[in-house]
Amino acid sequence: MQASYKKYILNFKRPSGTSRGVLTEKETWFIKITDGDQFGIGECGILRSLSYDDRPDFKEKLKWACDNIHLGMERLWDELKEFPSIQFGIEMAFKSLYAEDPFVLFPSDFTRGIKSIPINGLIWMGDKDFMKQQISDKIEAGFNCIKLKIGAIDFETEIALLKSIRENFSAKQIELRVDANGAFSPSDALQKLERLSKFDLHSIEQPIKQGQISEMAELCQKTPLPIALDEELIGVTSKKDKEDLIRAIKPQYAIFKPSLIGGYKGTREWLEICENNSADWWITSALESNIGLNAIAQWTFTLGSSLPQGLGTGGLYTNNFESPLFVENGNINYNPAVEWEIKY
Repeated sequence: MQASYKKYILNFKRPSGTSRGVLTEKETWFIKITDGDQFGIGECGILRSLSYDDRPDFKEKLKWACDNIHLGMERLWDELKEFPSIQFGIEMAFKSLYAEDPFVLFPSDFTRGIKSIPINGLIWMGDKDFMKQQISDKIEAGFNCIKLKIGAIDFETEIALLKSIRENFSAKQIELRVDANGAFSPSDALQKLERLSKFDLHSIEQPIKQGQISEMAELCQKTPLPIALDEELIGVTSKKDKEDLIRAIKPQYAIFKPSLIGGYKGTREWLEICENNSADWWITSALESNIGLNAIAQWTFTLGSSLPQGLGTGGLYTNNFESPLFVENGNINYNPAVEWEIKY
């Protein structure tokens, strides 16, 4: 058994804005395991400036993992707790290696093309006209759940956008989620949540920056709008620390990005803790290529959640890989008749 790794730069079709800046490209890394005639491929979807494993020795650790691939998935996962994206890449590659089809990691009615997964339509930050156009496009494309990234442009402009949506679509017609990516300050967050709650929003993700445990706990207690933890989960690796965090904050929701929190095993741990503490959840991709998105979507289907998931980012890039995944009427689907086109 041998393993190799390769860097790949994904190019955005157009600059995409978040509260942390504008993205024009996305770095990712692939692991390929070969064993005789069989191969498996996994993606280490690191997000610079956000991932816990955004550190100078990332490439060195990736090489170490490939050099020690003989240790097996479980041992490597345990050894890579400070490198969650590599944990996930290793899990994915081993699942791929031992699957009958290296791209069907979790056979189901989803991979057989019988059922689909409801997803939210993502609205990127930008000027008012750009955001309005995105909203119109998503509604026309059949989405009934829309997620808006907020916190980078003027708050009053964002309020006006939400108001314009609600003037045309009720909460029964369009479910609205917003994601602040930690843009609010603890001093004004509750006031902003009260204003946002007037628009019948489903939830807000990470209103204040992670690491402010007592402030976030107070917000979750007083909020008129359900709060979902996102970045708050990054870098919390022990089961005890995860339990302590959820019990302290008591969020209404948690959002799991497997590339940022240790892959399937790390996400499953968070999921069980949240369910034991009355916090609902959904799964979100983290700007992976279609290889990583495929692995996340297939696993997500097996979890049986009825909530719209955050799995629609595969169409962002000019140089993504051709795959059976496609989005239609607000759902992500898998067409088993379409072949993968991978240039590894």
